[in-house]
Amino acid sequence: MRQRNKPWADDFLEENTHIVIPNPQEYKGKWKKFFGNDKAVHIEIGTGKGQFIVEMAKQFPEVNFIGIELAKSIIVTAAQKINESKQNNIVLINEDAANLKEIFAESELATIYLNFSDPWPKNRHEKRRLTYHTFLEKYQEVLQPSGEVILKTDNMGLFEYSLTSFSQFGMQLEEVNLDLHRIHDPTNRMTEYEEKFSSKGQPIYRCRVSFHNM
Repeated sequence: MRQRNKPWADDFLEENTHIVIPNPQEYKGKWKKFFGNDKAVHIEIGTGKGQFIVEMAKQFPEVNFIGIELAKSIIVTAAQKINESKQNNIVLINEDAANLKEIFAESELATIYLNFSDPWPKNRHEKRRLTYHTFLEKYQEVLQPSGEVILKTDNMGLFEYSLTSFSQFGMQLEEVNLDLHRIHDPTNRMTEYEEKFSSKGQPIYRCRVSFHNM
């Protein structure tokens, strides 16, 4: 979906560098020091408007959260939500997920969330999918040995593709759920997109995968 341009986005980002961190590559291997604690670091790739990461930060104050979002027109909305929430365990990065290894050191992360990622349905765009093997290689490097990737989507095609991709890469499937909201998981925080489509009866798919035994 095309996002409306926000002419004020650049000025907003410059005025809120405590939330949207400029030059995040400078903190590679130092994110716990950046947060000033020794808590686990979780990232969400494709933060969108920020509802998920804000609610997760409220529910899990013992975790440091970093949201990665490429679109300036979207990340400013997430930043506004974080500012209003007063949560001090969230920051954002305006970067492409392809640069993950330039931003995070080996084994620096505990969890990676992929929420309603672009399915890139055309075969010629396969390499852009966040569960394509080149992305999995990056995840494996930046995640701790005990870390995991958690994928949520309403797109069955992307879900099936991802399960195959995970398996072919040798990852371990810890959970495969074909209708997440039926189980009433109290730890599940919904994105804006998830709220909209689940209210219409659309099933939400979730899987948790790890690199255990690799």
